[in-house]
Amino acid sequence: MHQLVEISDLITAVDPHSGHRLPVRRAEVIQQLRESGDERAARIVAGLPTDRDGVLDPHAVDRLLISVHTELQRLSEELRIGERLVHLLGPLFTAIRETTGQPGPYRLVDVGCGLGYLVRWLATTNALGADVELVGVDLDAALVGEADRLAEAEGLNCRFVRGNAFGLREAATVYVSTGVLHHFRGPALAEFFQAQAASPAHAFCHFDIAATRLAPIGAWVFHRARMRNPLGRHDGVVSARRAHSDETLLRAAAVPGIRALLYEPRGAVNPFCTTLRPVIGVRPQLEAPLRRALGRDARRMVGPEHLAEATR
Repeated sequence: MHQLVEISDLITAVDPHSGHRLPVRRAEVIQQLRESGDERAARIVAGLPTDRDGVLDPHAVDRLLISVHTELQRLSEELRIGERLVHLLGPLFTAIRETTGQPGPYRLVDVGCGLGYLVRWLATTNALGADVELVGVDLDAALVGEADRLAEAEGLNCRFVRGNAFGLREAATVYVSTGVLHHFRGPALAEFFQAQAASPAHAFCHFDIAATRLAPIGAWVFHRARMRNPLGRHDGVVSARRAHSDETLLRAAAVPGIRALLYEPRGAVNPFCTTLRPVIGVRPQLEAPLRRALGRDARRMVGPEHLAEATR
């Protein structure tokens, strides 16, 4: 069975130790895509410019990724991603304030922030309160630079950092992400959650594509209608096909020191309306105050044991 691959994961490379950008040869990317059985993606990459040695032009790649992420930002606005996160993050920070008894400041770190839409939206609305510092982190220098430029132009109180979100000098209180989890495959998914459990963070809340039978079809229709760039259309559909199941997410997120919870699990919502679903992780002492802060909506949040009962 061929492994599904997103073009955007292949056309940039960074040294994990130094953070320096590495050259990417177009022919090698094309070969990898063809070996995965994705001739359409290979044709998209074949149209990208290179230097005389066949290395992808980094400036052209940067422009392309910024263009694609700009379209993704528009989709985030239409899907009201900011409001959906605040629906959970608001009660989560209420529970943290209650449990710690400290006045803050608290720090929210957006992992793989891209153009920083979520961080900038939170800064614009002040939806989490003045005691929450907003930080976006991404490995891609071009995306971080554009996020910085946008935040400055908008006069926002937030900041963006290029690097590893789990290696920041100042620890996060809460880690969040949107559309990142499906990029982690196999053991890397559990390692992603383990890194957060090993940090001083109190909680995490990660939204990713819901793995429903309709998701790939919906993604194809949606991206054909709303995205102009062929790379964005391709990767959007592949993302839906790579989405992790509820069981996979909860199993990976259930690491020592964290209580893993799923909000609106499969079967509890209309599959035609479900696009993104959050997996939440909290320190055990936070679960009860989080449920109190959520009120009646706490019924929509379940742990691994309830999911197991529902699938018997």
